[in-house]
Amino acid sequence: MAEKILLVDDDNNILDGYRRSLGREFLMETALGGEQALKLAADNGPYGVVVSDMRMPGMDGIQLLSRIKAQSPDTIRVMLTGNAEIDMAINAINEGSIFRFLTKPCSKEMMAKTLTAALVQYRLVTAEKQLLEQTLSRSIQVLTEVLSLVNPAAFSRAERARRYIHHIATSMKLPNVWQYEVAAMMSQLGCVTLPSETIAAVYSGEKLSPNEQAQYDAHPSVACDLLSKIPRLEPIARMIEHQNRPFPEASAADPEMADMRLGTEILRLTLAYEQLIHKGTSRTEAVHTLSRQNKHFSPEFFHALVELDPNSEEGEIRQCRIEALSTGMIIQQEIRTGEGALLVSKGQEVTSPLLSKLKNFHARRVITGDVTVSMPTTTLAFVKGAS
Repeated sequence: MAEKILLVDDDNNILDGYRRSLGREFLMETALGGEQALKLAADNGPYGVVVSDMRMPGMDGIQLLSRIKAQSPDTIRVMLTGNAEIDMAINAINEGSIFRFLTKPCSKEMMAKTLTAALVQYRLVTAEKQLLEQTLSRSIQVLTEVLSLVNPAAFSRAERARRYIHHIATSMKLPNVWQYEVAAMMSQLGCVTLPSETIAAVYSGEKLSPNEQAQYDAHPSVACDLLSKIPRLEPIARMIEHQNRPFPEASAADPEMADMRLGTEILRLTLAYEQLIHKGTSRTEAVHTLSRQNKHFSPEFFHALVELDPNSEEGEIRQCRIEALSTGMIIQQEIRTGEGALLVSKGQEVTSPLLSKLKNFHARRVITGDVTVSMPTTTLAFVKGAS
């Protein structure tokens, strides 16, 4: 078993004993006291298992394992003590979510059995988490590609918003940047239910009929219904649902609601900025307009918008034959059929399904063979593993 184990005690002789008796069976490190253990966890972690003595000067085992839990929730925690008082055991389990509670003296056989069980539990937890994250990442990619094929204009808007939010969230040093990017990418998902003519009319600023307006206004709720069925996307679904209307007031005692409210405001204002830019408003004027209308919101957000150049991430622009396109390129022009139907919007990323679509249309001589493209400089934070 390759996962590392950290053994913590305030007695160096006990730690030496662990190393001698268990060092050949397990990959172990030791720490003399809680402070050293936290430093090792920060520098060398995460550990699969942390075993801590209960009674240590300065920081006891309950305090240490509680902080280890906050720092690395997946780490399996084991408490070792010479005092088997029931109240102490209850406190240790409640405060540190302890996997096992062992009493001294603990035989080599019992310790080895406990460490093996803890490592198995760690592998189960991390394997499940990895599977969930991979499933989530693939789900996002599939939904994104479906949107790009069904409604290129909506996808193009979402992708532009995603690039803006990547810059904004990074500039503001927000944690979990991926969730804000995913919210942007999925913000237009509900538009798959709308005719492409409606989307084109919205983006060009044309007035919609009452029925068309009602259908368009419902697209965030459609996206919310779709995404809320995917585990871990419920908060993002709520952000998207409220992209065009106020989010409920969030209490400081509820950090998850506060994060969703912040994400909603970032998404709403970014989409508003994108719409102003799309209509020809200058970057400076767009930012000033939004800041005047939203004086309550973080000045850092508007500072990040001022610094943002929508074209800064386009990379080198060049002509490319359709047969030479590769995934990851950004289309820098609209691609339409001879009859004027929109196939690809400017700013759309080339994916495998889109590449197949373009090659099929080119083979049928519906579109020409040359396309203006560039390479992006940023990718979706979640896809890169930032979760």
